[in-house]
Amino acid sequence: MTSRVTAVSRSATHTFGKTSLESIRLLTGLGVEGDAHAGVTVKHRSRVARDPGQPNLRQVHLIHAELHDELREAGFAVRAGDMGENVTTRGVDLLALPTGTRLHLGETAVVEVTGLRNPCLQIDGFRNGLLKAVLGRDEEGNLVRKAGIMGVVLAGGEVRPGDPIRVEPPTGPHRPLQVV
Repeated sequence: MTSRVTAVSRSATHTFGKTSLESIRLLTGLGVEGDAHAGVTVKHRSRVARDPGQPNLRQVHLIHAELHDELREAGFAVRAGDMGENVTTRGVDLLALPTGTRLHLGETAVVEVTGLRNPCLQIDGFRNGLLKAVLGRDEEGNLVRKAGIMGVVLAGGEVRPGDPIRVEPPTGPHRPLQVV
């Protein structure tokens, strides 16, 4: 199966969900044009409260459409953009990517993976019980966060549903994703 973008979304305000669109523009070093989380420094409100000068490692939020499938099978009504993601993908095991992986989206956009999204209690405000559904445990009992990954924009460009995704692994040792 070819890896593809299935949806793109943004919100100009700090809403939980984002509106699905025909296209979004990624801006180098900033994030999604017109999105509340775009910027060189952190824009997530809880992180701004702690240290507004820290670098924004969460410029773009990506979720795999396979998670939406899993959640629907568990009885949750979830669509692309509902959990705050900017880019919904299919055919890429986002959670298994190492830190530093570059995702080539469409013709010119490149997002470097910085880490995992840490789902918060707001997710239960959207759908009761959803937080538990996006958290799991591996064979050793370690917490598994399934609510997507975060990245920074290395090269800008338009991204649309149907665009291909090319995965470029980083050089050097595999560094597992950590919460950013």
